[in-house]
Amino acid sequence: MSNTLIDRAAGRRLDGAATPTHPITTRPRVHARFRPWLLARRGLLHLLLIALALTMLFPFFWTVSASLKGNDAVLATPPQLLPTSLQWDNYAAVAQTIPLGRFFVNSLVVAVATTALQLLTCSMAAYAFARVRFRGRGPLFLVYLATLMVPAQVTLTPLFILMRLFGLTDTYAGLILPGVTSAFGVFLLRQFFMTIPRELEEAAFLDGASHWTVYARIILPLARSGLAALTIFSFMGSWNSFLWPLLVTSDQNLMTLPLGLSTLQGQYSTAWNQLMAGTVLSIIPIIIVYILAQRHFVEGLALSGIKA
Repeated sequence: MSNTLIDRAAGRRLDGAATPTHPITTRPRVHARFRPWLLARRGLLHLLLIALALTMLFPFFWTVSASLKGNDAVLATPPQLLPTSLQWDNYAAVAQTIPLGRFFVNSLVVAVATTALQLLTCSMAAYAFARVRFRGRGPLFLVYLATLMVPAQVTLTPLFILMRLFGLTDTYAGLILPGVTSAFGVFLLRQFFMTIPRELEEAAFLDGASHWTVYARIILPLARSGLAALTIFSFMGSWNSFLWPLLVTSDQNLMTLPLGLSTLQGQYSTAWNQLMAGTVLSIIPIIIVYILAQRHFVEGLALSGIKA
């Protein structure tokens, strides 16, 4: 052992060949994150993202600020970004001017029912397109996706005629039924279902399970992230819907929150501070739903291949 150490210290190999005794110099490697040009590019990217985020958040900031001002201060020139005095009574005034509680209940009933039925119909259709083999599945799915290119405004008149023929105007059913299906929802869940290994359902089929059993006990539990993403999209779309409730109902007892808030706009004057206060209140349920499903929402978009 001592001879070996001596040979290595003297710069000789064990086979007798001489080895260079001078140290081998190597070029120091600079880590990628310490390169100046890379740091500058990342800095510019972060500045751009911050600017875009502030641009998107400014309308929300202005809404909250205007809801705490007097009506004259909202229309003041130059605009006041921050209220000089906080007027919390604007929120109480909204509830006194319109039946805010009733509008909240109507919006909640319509949004929850629409979301639940849309999850049911979209998940079943997505399972058929993703896991069931049948003739013409691909072309039929492409035709179904083509409906995404049809503007929603084009279908308003036929839908209204149908609701009128069935006597569903001024009813909860008339508000809910047109939103129980979604081509985008089917596409989103189909992409997610295709990421689930087929070995799981094949093992279930060998044990005698049917498609309904596989759908309910294997696919749906594994697709919670995709279902959460669709829940947020569906709930937001139904909660913020304005044009369809405007057409299908004229009864104040059935008005949803966006439609009810529009009644604050008068023919000759508008209480903008109260309107902004009502808008702030209408945003709260959407924020709560997003916070509760945020983790599953991001995971669902990532696994389904949809870019947000």
